Amino acid sequence: MARKASRSRKRPSTSGRSKRRAGTLRSSGGRAGAKGRAKTGRRWSQRVTERSNVLDLEQGVFAQQDPKDIAASLKRSAERSKRRKSEPYRSAMSMLTFYINRAGKNLPALRQTILNKAKHELRRQFGRG
Repeated sequence: MARKASRSRKRPSTSGRSKRRAGTLRSSGGRAGAKGRAKTGRRWSQRVTERSNVLDLEQGVFAQQDPKDIAASLKRSAERSKRRKSEPYRSAMSMLTFYINRAGKNLPALRQTILNKAKHELRRQFGRG
């Protein structure tokens, strides 16, 4: 009877060496390729906010100071948008979370507080919490 070939093979030990390939290591000299990057490759997160298939956002929605206004605007946009692929709540929350995450450390504490309150308000307006 023929033996079945085993798909899982043991790989030889790398004796503590990194599993990265030699060509994938990054240099420690800042952002790689920043100077050679084409203009179209810059600010991709801004393009996502403006032209994504998630929502058709109102102008300046994330610059507003009142969390209720931000949540109401996102809710309106999510319910009106024909470009979204999922339910309105999920699309609105995704866009808000995306904006917060992409801003990262550059987001001042006050703005982060306002946007996190907007998340809670968005949940409330959709009846989710």
